[in-house]
Amino acid sequence: MNHLKNTDAERLNPCLKEQEQSYQCLNNNGFDHEKCEAHFDNYRTCKKFWGKVSRDRRARGIVPYLPNVDEREKIKAEYIQKMGQL
Repeated sequence: MNHLKNTDAERLNPCLKEQEQSYQCLNNNGFDHEKCEAHFDNYRTCKKFWGKVSRDRRARGIVPYLPNVDEREKIKAEYIQKMGQL
């Protein structure tokens, strides 16, 4: 399959990898959604997480609301650590 690479895709979609894994699973399994439920769950979890990060940053006046690609691993680790302390 020939994809036109969207150079902004990763910057705009922090869950691009999870989204692509879901599509790949569907392609590999004859579009049987049931077989790919774990991929869909992972993608939904990712979207919820980065939505929360964006809302938190917006509320605190941090721009950009969605962190830059090179900051995301660090921010994810900080949020996970913070969640573990609750």
